Amino acid sequence: MTRRRIDVHHHAIPAPYAQWLRAKGVADASGRALPEWSPESSLAVMDANGIATAILSVSAPGVHVDPEKRDDAEGRAMARTVNEILADTARVHPDRIGFYASLPMPDVEGAIAEARHAFDVLGADGVILLANALGRYLGDPEDEPLFEELARRNAVVLVHPTMLPGPPAEGIPPFAADFLLDTTRAAYRLVRAGVVRRHPNLKIILSHAGGFVPYASHRLMLPLIFEGGGRTPADLLEDFQSFYFDTALSGSPAALPSLLAFAKPGHVLFGSDHPFAPPPVIDYFTKQLDAYGALDAAGHAAIDRANAAALFPRFA
Repeated sequence: MTRRRIDVHHHAIPAPYAQWLRAKGVADASGRALPEWSPESSLAVMDANGIATAILSVSAPGVHVDPEKRDDAEGRAMARTVNEILADTARVHPDRIGFYASLPMPDVEGAIAEARHAFDVLGADGVILLANALGRYLGDPEDEPLFEELARRNAVVLVHPTMLPGPPAEGIPPFAADFLLDTTRAAYRLVRAGVVRRHPNLKIILSHAGGFVPYASHRLMLPLIFEGGGRTPADLLEDFQSFYFDTALSGSPAALPSLLAFAKPGHVLFGSDHPFAPPPVIDYFTKQLDAYGALDAAGHAAIDRANAAALFPRFA
């Protein structure tokens, strides 16, 4: 298969990180058992799905897993560990692998320090931020120094969901539904706080087609209109449309019409969600995306590669 795609939503689970999670009693990520991962498994999935390059990231639950015993020193150390492993992987496969650096939020000071190290020393292609960190959503006023640092670097930021604050609904794995709400909450908070308007050069990617954002965008802006502040409906829609969206677990004929009707041209990117999505699931969604007839050849090529190449020019 011809390798053409750039996969902007592709995870890694380094062995030291998996061991650390299990030592803390974390055997799954929001209802999905921790799968095995290796660079070789990523390359095999990439070859099977025409993926030329994957941008690796460590997903939920991130590097802080216990809200009752928050340990910033431990979070900083684990972020550094996983970032160095992913940087080494990218160096071994420079044309095929990139990575987003993990930041130890909600430790803003530690996150800024790690972002600087990741960009200046490790050569990170972007950063990954969880939608909420120990229950505190992105967009809190305390986060502004971090966003200023990221904006200074014109950074790409992948926003990934995690467990919602509070217990999950019985019988519903959090990754199935709660993840979509978690991403939507983060997007709403980023718009409400004015982060996307103050920092228009940030390229913020919302995972899984933005959760509910494309479908519910006109509804999401209503509370912000009621609050006042001078932003018009057009202003607010522009803010929500400023995000980028990946197709991980979302390349379906049910999700794509809403996403493509809402997103700006150039703002939809291919994502696989490996290894949390096993090969049959990636194959299922990728084939549906490829078969989506409302896109012409240029539209498919843009999602597969061109849109991401504009964000990650070293892979263009």
